Amino acid sequence: MRKFIIFAGLLAGVALFGGAPAKADLGCSCVKFGSPAVCTATVIDCNFKVGGVCLAPCDYQPKKAKMSKKKM
Repeated sequence: MRKFIIFAGLLAGVALFGGAPAKADLGCSCVKFGSPAVCTATVIDCNFKVGGVCLAPCDYQPKKAKMSKKKM
């Protein structure tokens, strides 16, 4: 019985502290009926701006500003 408890503790420790580090830039995979899924920054953006439902987390990459080219 003691071996089982030790094994369960080790397994729980590996599950909690093993693996890849957590990402801070997770977004929300927003799905709206009749349109393709998009990744939004927050659940509120998904609900109010897109009008969809958040189903799963996704890797959110904010849009980068384009560099303007001046004609000479």
